Amino acid sequence: MRPGARRLRSGRLSHETVHRTVSCRCAAPLLTHQPALSAGPAAASFSGLPRTDSLMKAAFRLSATALALSAAACTSTRPPPPPKPPEDHTVTVPPSVGVYKVGQPYQVDNVWYYPREQPDYDETGIASWYGPTFYGHHTANGEMYDGSALTAAHKTLPMPVNVRVTNLENGKSLVVRVNDRGPYARGRIIDLSKRAAELLDVVQTGTARVRVTYLSRADLNGGPPPSETPPEIANALPAAPAGKVDTEALNIVPGAGVAPARKMNQMPTAPIPPQLFADNQPTGQVTRVPVPPVTRLYIQLGAFSRMENAKALLGKVGGDLRISTLQRGGQTLYRVRSAPLASVADADAALSRITGAGANDAHIVVDQ
Repeated sequence: MRPGARRLRSGRLSHETVHRTVSCRCAAPLLTHQPALSAGPAAASFSGLPRTDSLMKAAFRLSATALALSAAACTSTRPPPPPKPPEDHTVTVPPSVGVYKVGQPYQVDNVWYYPREQPDYDETGIASWYGPTFYGHHTANGEMYDGSALTAAHKTLPMPVNVRVTNLENGKSLVVRVNDRGPYARGRIIDLSKRAAELLDVVQTGTARVRVTYLSRADLNGGPPPSETPPEIANALPAAPAGKVDTEALNIVPGAGVAPARKMNQMPTAPIPPQLFADNQPTGQVTRVPVPPVTRLYIQLGAFSRMENAKALLGKVGGDLRISTLQRGGQTLYRVRSAPLASVADADAALSRITGAGANDAHIVVDQ
């Protein structure tokens, strides 16, 4: 083989070695020096290419640069990204922003309460009031309790609604806004804010015999009340069983005496004047209305449209109970009641005994 061909193969090997040297990042160069190609026909054919020693120098420079970059890449790391701030899932509820609601049935101290629409509500009982302990807390419909506002709590009325509370001991009458649930002390019909209690002269005594009359739905968040029951309330499933409920009178307890039914006077004795219904906003105006000179307290266990059911309940509970009749809406109701009681303390004690006998629906009423 011709010498030029051998040198050409040697030149090819040199070029391949250069490529291997440049592609190796972490290895030292393997070549130091190669003899120059001799002149001749083969060398002349590569006259347009750089000489081998120039290629080697370029290869060394490239290799050194690659090693430097590789070392920098191996020794330097990117700083980790800053941690993301935790997501804020809190919900800010503006003060005094509530909703209209009836509410679901609920239980307190083994007694079930069934909130519902009651536009004909007109009842008597014992009022109490609640004070600073509840300041700054949200009411049952989402408003902020303010003792200086004319508000009240009721166990079953929708919220918010306006009711007229009349003190049957002094004739003072006032419109308040029901926006909370309570009171849960047995024998109390309504819980007044401190300001409402002051205007009705209830603060000093702590309680008062009152009449509570439904007036209208209250304004909501500065706007007019809803014109009709919200769909989510109107379409809600009833809490009671949807099927037919069969009822029958309980058997009379042997040996239990049953007092004959007798007609009794009932409260309220006079309708509320129409002008008081027209004034159905809690403006703070106190009105005087006529009230009976003397009232009495009773424990009422129930009212029935059938005499047999009233007799059955009376016989089941026993004690000093009697049946009285009441005409309401063209219907005769038979009420199971205690004997008249002189004071709130006597009524509370009697209520405790009767509920202890299993009559959880018993409550205090005011009558003549």
